Amino acid sequence: MHELSVTQSILEIALAHAKEAGANRILKVNLVVGELSGLVGEYIRFYFDFITKGTPAEGAELTIRHVPARFRCLDCGAEYEPGGDDWTCPHCGALRPIAVGGKELLVESIEVE
Repeated sequence: MHELSVTQSILEIALAHAKEAGANRILKVNLVVGELSGLVGEYIRFYFDFITKGTPAEGAELTIRHVPARFRCLDCGAEYEPGGDDWTCPHCGALRPIAVGGKELLVESIEVE
């Protein structure tokens, strides 16, 4: 259920930027969510529709761009996207990855009127 508090933060960010821009309404919020963030886009979308009621973001479209996991091998330094649940380095065969991408969660942009 941590998606609720995350979604509330997303809405606060969007409302603050809309106010700063002098906008009356938020039409669209564009998110970037990493595969390793632990967040479920469908839950964010559900909560977004619920908590925006009565706000300038009511009825706004929420788009989510998913970013895949990306690792760097601590043995050979190669960067790679894992193949499913196999996090083994495809270059040297080691299993010593460090995440360098896929943990993102950010409001990429908003569209207002």
